[in-house]
Amino acid sequence: MALSPLRPSEERAVEVMPTPQPSRTYALNFDTGEVGGMIDGESAIRQAIRKAIVTARFRYLIYGFEHLYGCELEDLIGQDLPIELLNAEIPRVISEALLVDDRITDVYNFTLSREGDGLYVSFFADTAEGTLREEVAV
Repeated sequence: MALSPLRPSEERAVEVMPTPQPSRTYALNFDTGEVGGMIDGESAIRQAIRKAIVTARFRYLIYGFEHLYGCELEDLIGQDLPIELLNAEIPRVISEALLVDDRITDVYNFTLSREGDGLYVSFFADTAEGTLREEVAV
């Protein structure tokens, strides 16, 4: 009678606490497209941040529409938008892309700078491995 409805719900239900999963993954070389070796911890989170930012959201079927993986930066790039709008939108789309990852708890202190035709974004991310400072060329 282990599942008897006559027993109180406290005795029938067992609360399971989630355990953090390792972030071990393959190392990606973004310049050459090669995959090799294994990384974990801070390196894996840094790679996940970069991959989430460079992957266009809703473009690749492998991620599906329900996963919300990737970033919507390409909607902003190439348009002649005022820096005030970029200062508001780029932090929003990067934060949305990164906060899907349960290892990342906060993204803040965004700094945007233009150098020639390039736009560079730096920010801090609070992660399971501590606070990381990231820089991205957009």
